[in-house]
Amino acid sequence: MSHLTTKTVAFAALLLFASATQAQQLGIGTMGQGTSGYSMGAAIARVLSDNGMDALVQPSAGTSAYLPLIDMGELDLGIANAIEVSDAVSGHGYFEGHALENIAPAARLYPFRVGVFVRDDSDMQMVADLAGHAVTYGFTSQATMNRVLDAILAAGGIGPSDIEQVMVPNIIRGAEAFVAGRADGAFFAAGSGKVTEVDASTGGVRFLPLPGDDEAEARLQEVVPQAYVETLEPREGLTGIDAPMPVMAYDYMLVVGAHVPDETVARIVTTLRDNKQALVDSFSAFRSMDPAAMHVDIGVPYHPGALSVLNDND
Repeated sequence: MSHLTTKTVAFAALLLFASATQAQQLGIGTMGQGTSGYSMGAAIARVLSDNGMDALVQPSAGTSAYLPLIDMGELDLGIANAIEVSDAVSGHGYFEGHALENIAPAARLYPFRVGVFVRDDSDMQMVADLAGHAVTYGFTSQATMNRVLDAILAAGGIGPSDIEQVMVPNIIRGAEAFVAGRADGAFFAAGSGKVTEVDASTGGVRFLPLPGDDEAEARLQEVVPQAYVETLEPREGLTGIDAPMPVMAYDYMLVVGAHVPDETVARIVTTLRDNKQALVDSFSAFRSMDPAAMHVDIGVPYHPGALSVLNDND
């Protein structure tokens, strides 16, 4: 084989390798369909794919199921809240004794608002009124959610022992238990498609507000330090929010595996930062995203590829 032919073959092989690398699909771990986490992941996958990075949402039962897959390199990205990410990387909470050392936050997406909804015709008006009533609990596939719900109850001045705990593996199953009449209140994220679905099938639901005072926020943060109280205004898509309402909020993050190259992560973060409107067009909750505030301290280090981009904003 001539020297020229050898060089031609080598160049062709390089092109094939580059093409295969370019075509490699990014797997994004999310919660199941109907959750805000799934909608976030689907919006991100669409924007990345529209900008030359093939991405596919891979839903599962919960973050405790798919974060380890990212750690093992079987998924590339994931959607998780700041509480879960911090616990997973540092080996606290559900991840006590088995820290996920091969994942890292890549970007703050937007504040996430959660609460407990009840039927429109319920007598309950505040979180404290849940005492003595059946409320979804357990969340074995979403271990952190118990702590989040405990924080909501604490802000309302009650605790998990004050409610009748309806044990469910995840929030989707909790919503289904609510529809079936097995629960008087169900924990979920405001703005989720599942809440709208439940609203339509039950004759209407509404979220219960937290107290709006500093003492309530202090009780909330005793349980979840990363959380805060935010007043949510009614708008289209926020089923169950019919008036300005104090609710629990915390940040949702894009998580990435250590196996994903720095340059790929930098490109992902840059694409999301520069395409907010496309994200909003796909999932309206992204209107709360701040492209200039995608780096927040959650107590664990970010992926170096993300920092190469986000440090420019600091």
